Amino acid sequence: MSDLSTPSRTGAAWRALAAVPDPELPALSVLDLGIVRAVAELDDGTLEVTLTPTYSGCPATEVIEASVLAALAPIGPARARTQLAPAWTTDWISDEGQRKLRAYGIAPPGRCADATPIRIVRRIACPRCGSMHTERLSAFGATACKSLHRCLDCREPFEYFKPI
Repeated sequence: MSDLSTPSRTGAAWRALAAVPDPELPALSVLDLGIVRAVAELDDGTLEVTLTPTYSGCPATEVIEASVLAALAPIGPARARTQLAPAWTTDWISDEGQRKLRAYGIAPPGRCADATPIRIVRRIACPRCGSMHTERLSAFGATACKSLHRCLDCREPFEYFKPI
């Protein structure tokens, strides 16, 4: 029988969670997105995963929870706990997640401390060619958390993940 001690079980849980894709941004895992806040083994041996949704009304929350629990099932009993405070921020997207967003064709958000208010239109680097010669076409993209832009050099449209 394998060692089911806390370090190996929680380590296995973190490794399993790294493979759980976000349903709206499948190029990113739930770890890349920063919505998994903690993994702990409880006294009864159950793994408890703390999740913070990107916003409290996120329609993908139930799908994410089900995917997380399915990924942990081979490791042992698990449960998910939702934590709404502190609220999720795009600052929790990992550096690897930012890289994956860019590779997926979505301009990653800047850090919130560096963000300009949404009403101010600023140039966003094109995730395809890197040009800063871009324009915003719409304040909203496929979801409210993204805006639609176009590169004036390579002429490709792209979404920008707004910092929140």
